[in-house]
Parts: sequence; C-alpha cells; structure tokens
Amino acid sequence: MYYYGKRNQEPLAQEQTEVWECTVEDCKGWMRKDFSYDNHQKCPLCGNYMKAGERLINEIPLNPHRR
Repeated sequence: MYYYGKRNQEPLAQEQTEVWECTVEDCKGWMRKDFSYDNHQKCPLCGNYMKAGERLINEIPLNPHRR
C-alpha cells in the first residue's frame, strides 16, 4: 500500500499575503486580494463589508486574469 508515500515531501512555502477579511467578528470569511476584482469586497459568507489585512498563507501563482 501507499501509506508512507508522501512522508519525504517538503512543506509548502508560505508568504505574507494581502487579503480581504470580514468585518464581522463571528464570521471567518476572507479572500486573497490577488483573486478579487473590486476594491471594496462583500463577504461571500455573510454579505457584510470586508477590510484589508494580511495573512501568512501558502504561496500560489498570481491570477493571470487580474486587470
């Protein structure tokens, strides 16, 4: 079986990334700024406004469709 096949993989690189975070304290909604088109986002979970922030998250390629 393949129980130990992924043991020797390196951890993913993490970077400080700009994000939109929900302003409601109980909501955990957030999204990367690189994957949004608007400057003032609404939370996809609760519909309230979001504010700019930063998080340490896994590095992924930039959105090629961003204007």
